[in-house]
Amino acid sequence: MTSAPSSARASAPASIGNVGVGFDVLGLAFDAVRDSVTAHRTRAPGVQLGTVSGLVQDLPAEVNRNCALAAGQAVLDAAGAGFGCRIDIHKGVPLSAGMGGSAASAVAAAGAVNALLETPFETGDLLLPAMQGERVSADPPPWDNVMASLLGGLVIAARLDPPLIRRLPLPDGIACILFHPERKIETRRARELLSDSISKDIAVEHARNIASFVAGCASNDRELIASGLRDVLIEPQRLPLLPELAAVQAAALEAGALGCSFSGSGPSVFAWVPDDQAKACGSAMAAAFAAAGCGARPYHAPLICDGLRLEPVA
Repeated sequence: MTSAPSSARASAPASIGNVGVGFDVLGLAFDAVRDSVTAHRTRAPGVQLGTVSGLVQDLPAEVNRNCALAAGQAVLDAAGAGFGCRIDIHKGVPLSAGMGGSAASAVAAAGAVNALLETPFETGDLLLPAMQGERVSADPPPWDNVMASLLGGLVIAARLDPPLIRRLPLPDGIACILFHPERKIETRRARELLSDSISKDIAVEHARNIASFVAGCASNDRELIASGLRDVLIEPQRLPLLPELAAVQAAALEAGALGCSFSGSGPSVFAWVPDDQAKACGSAMAAAFAAAGCGARPYHAPLICDGLRLEPVA
């Protein structure tokens, strides 16, 4: 029997919450950038913050203020572990960008700490501990970013209690382009803009779109995907957060994108586009941001990718 390691490293990808049409139901892993966490076993109980590197060099050291620490502690608690750990965090995913930065940290930390256990949990069983990490960022924690970062690919939350989470099929020959504008939007603020009620017409149109999108992904039908990849429910309420969205969206669709919308709560904007039109679409979106006087960093990744992944310890 192999003993548990004294150190373990895991990484988790960025993610696109909602995927436009699927508010709080769909999430897409976006492997253009990843967070990585290295966990070191300690004799003292609990989790402690070690080094912080990458896009940020300083994060809160308190468990209840740090997504990675909270997720790591949740794994130790769930296992009844008789040890603690020190957690080193490398941030590759921007924060407050609509790219699942808090979820990536929580998932990577849960995976790294889990690897220190004598009997590690299955990957799917790390969902709830990772959600405890995400709770630091938003309470109640949304599922979309966490489940996508954990499992990879396109994921649906079919039921919350008890959880029923499944990966969905993805179409061939489609890439995902994402632009991160020089803005920051907190999830809490973005949720405060949302109305508690909608009209029957909007409810029906939203249902039609999400059904078309999921069916199009399952059947590799681009026409169905394009018909459904439109957010009539949430996006109109959040347009004030990024007035440039309409022009960027129009440019993306004109250049061949199947759909374009906020990534999560924004400010990042994503588009699904056929591989052979990805370069033209990216250029068109960049030009639209530039014309609006808004700097934006581009990212590009295939739709199909890994979620949580164990990495060699350096």
